[in-house]
Amino acid sequence: MILSNNKINLRALEPEDLEFLFNIENNESFWEVSHTQAPFSKYILKQYIENAHLDIFEAKQLRLLIEDASTKKQIGMIDLFDFNPQHKRAGIGILIQPDFQQKGFATEALSLLISYSFSHLQLHQLYANITSDNSKSISLFEKQQFKKVGIKKDWILSEGKFKHEILFQLINE
Repeated sequence: MILSNNKINLRALEPEDLEFLFNIENNESFWEVSHTQAPFSKYILKQYIENAHLDIFEAKQLRLLIEDASTKKQIGMIDLFDFNPQHKRAGIGILIQPDFQQKGFATEALSLLISYSFSHLQLHQLYANITSDNSKSISLFEKQQFKKVGIKKDWILSEGKFKHEILFQLINE
């Protein structure tokens, strides 16, 4: 299976993931990166999970749960968004719960999704938007050969202060 290895599985959301998704989406410390403005209800998230079966070509996004392959524990989420089949590109975002950071899970998840995007979806490029103070994410994406191609100055307002956002690209040559 292309979306798994001996360390992790990337899988579709299931109804039993509702509580996990509810906790992730309503954790205010993640709102800056997800651009969330208000909490989500379980009802709305349940509907989202029920419609998550839509094909990426229809939904223009793909959200996958990152699961520890040995324990089946939910670790985080990885997304393709702003999917554009005409121009063969998509944005990519990843969130790992704090208890599972710095253990290689993000690297494995990102590597699997890059491979899937280029081989199965036939994408030409992926991009990521990362705030300039997010050194862990910058390091993660640079290790996967993403290149810094621009800076959006004062792009994100967080806790009353503006932050720069860096645009990274990975082009499949």
